Amino acid sequence: MSQQLKDILYKVSLVSTKGNMEVMVSQLTFDSRNVNLGAVFIAIRGTQVDGHAYIEKAIEKGAKAIVCEQLPESLVDDVSYVQVIDAAKSLGLMASNFYDHPSEKIKVVAVTGTNGKTTTVTLLHQLYTEMGYSAGLISTVENKIKDKIIPASHTTPDVISINELLVEMLNEGCSHCFMEASSHAIVQERTAGLRFAGALFTNLSHDHLDYHGDFSHYISAKKKLFDELPKEAFALVNADDKRGLVMVQNSKAKKYTFALKYPADFKARIIDNSIQGLEMDLDGKPVWFRLSGEFNAYNLLGVLGVAQLLGENEDEVLRQLSMLKGAVGRFDLIVQGGITAIIDYAHTPDALENVLKTIQKLRTGTETLITVIGCGGNRDKSKRPIMAKIACKFSEKVILTSDNPRDEEPMTIIHEMEEGLSPIDQSKILSMEDRKSAIKTACHLSKPGDIVLIAGKGHETYQEIKGVKHPFDDKKIVSEFLKLLSRD
Repeated sequence: MSQQLKDILYKVSLVSTKGNMEVMVSQLTFDSRNVNLGAVFIAIRGTQVDGHAYIEKAIEKGAKAIVCEQLPESLVDDVSYVQVIDAAKSLGLMASNFYDHPSEKIKVVAVTGTNGKTTTVTLLHQLYTEMGYSAGLISTVENKIKDKIIPASHTTPDVISINELLVEMLNEGCSHCFMEASSHAIVQERTAGLRFAGALFTNLSHDHLDYHGDFSHYISAKKKLFDELPKEAFALVNADDKRGLVMVQNSKAKKYTFALKYPADFKARIIDNSIQGLEMDLDGKPVWFRLSGEFNAYNLLGVLGVAQLLGENEDEVLRQLSMLKGAVGRFDLIVQGGITAIIDYAHTPDALENVLKTIQKLRTGTETLITVIGCGGNRDKSKRPIMAKIACKFSEKVILTSDNPRDEEPMTIIHEMEEGLSPIDQSKILSMEDRKSAIKTACHLSKPGDIVLIAGKGHETYQEIKGVKHPFDDKKIVSEFLKLLSRD
């Protein structure tokens, strides 16, 4: 695939150009290590490194054009230079042009919010597959082209990878793509140049303040997705979240709401909520779902809204939704020897409280709830004591342990979690650096009828320590310990 440089610069805000704008280029990349002969190298200022420092290396490897915010002091003959206002946004527009605008040929729906993104996009992909469509999925857990799984490394891939995925989806006959849009990705312009058929907002709570700085910037990051929607798109927001309507204040898109509590375009009421599932009333229709918890009631309602806004029949959507199971590592149940273990990705205060409140509503009152929880290293430290406090509030026993410590010392993170605890809370906790030992201890402390919640990692099959990802699967480990216990 080769195109003239000037053609892939369509709609890019230019400051200046040097050299031949009609040069043929065969690759877009923002990573100098991946430069091939004939590439355009886009120098992006990232959180860790500045791409401008790698311009010379990119040229040495064969780059024919450089896109940057600041031109190098010395220019190389036979290399074309393009100075732009915003390199990250320019990359998105260039990627869309280079791959011939794939997002305009497939219905792409973005889902953003603190919690519920993965479950929502997974349910949408499952729903459309069951209804006979060929659909794509871009999520934290995995990317999918129909039933073909492509491992995911980020909640939202870089914009070149997204366009490549969309092209592959189109080649495989996909008509729809459902993707998570994280706040990091939106701010870093990883969704720039994409044309969305619609976007869904789930909720907003305390998360990623280590990156965004404060809550107002976090809100603005999510809102940016809706601000940039075209007028033909739909914007569907959770009206029960106090920031739901804020999201669409400046949006040109057609605005819709969903809610369990307040008036909304898509409204439902929970009739029954148990460990086996949910029964909800939707416009006088009682419908049973296999997912549990109020948070899943919102996820299901959001999915119903998206499907109807895309033109699907409500009765058929509800029939198919009632049979779906949701995403791996999201309120994932294992029952062995009378003990119920729940694996959940909850890694924010709000998500943890939602899961624990759901368990609270499903309890008979006679069982013991044991929660295993940690906090990630190199992430927002302010939520650590809050997470520990919430775990103790709803649990009889809490084991504080490692999550993904990354570059931090695990016990330092655990001690910062302990700072949020009262003397009464302190009597409930055990602190164990080794996560496997923590899970084993939780299983040994439980008896038939009890509930063990393993929170924080969910679908992840690794534990990141000092830059190395070690194999680690909460679901597999707790299953093995419970099987051993049931044989005793």
